[in-house]
Amino acid sequence: MTDTIIVLTEDTLASADVENLLALHEGETFTYRILVPADTDRPLVSTIIDNLSLGELKEAWQRALGKEPSPREAKATAAEQLAGSIAAFVAAGRVATGTIVDDDPLPALRTAVADGDVFEVEIVTYPHAVEDTFHRDWASRAREELQVPVLHLYAGTSELG
Repeated sequence: MTDTIIVLTEDTLASADVENLLALHEGETFTYRILVPADTDRPLVSTIIDNLSLGELKEAWQRALGKEPSPREAKATAAEQLAGSIAAFVAAGRVATGTIVDDDPLPALRTAVADGDVFEVEIVTYPHAVEDTFHRDWASRAREELQVPVLHLYAGTSELG
């Protein structure tokens, strides 16, 4: 049976992201299972700080006004992100499946790891100033809870978080 790598991402994986993930295990064959949260509940202050630190003024303003995606919108966005990410893995010649998960992806990660044959968890996110600094990001939380290696990469780069 082929080992699985769980990939948790908050956005569509670009081909460069997939290349960076595959380069971590060059010459090895894994099955990839992608998890994408349907994000409907973004923390107010940390989201605004993240938006401002990335120069996303419009997004920061909308969040300050309390605009959040509806559950239906969040699931539709997650479905698009998941389909694009699976397509990027398939284009790279790899087997990939995926699932949309709840806002907090840690329960889904725990379940996936408990199902067995998970080699490691790879988390791809944008930088999050508050969560990364105080180790409340997905990768830090997963490292505390899971009994498998957890890697954190920043989207669009080969930089480890």
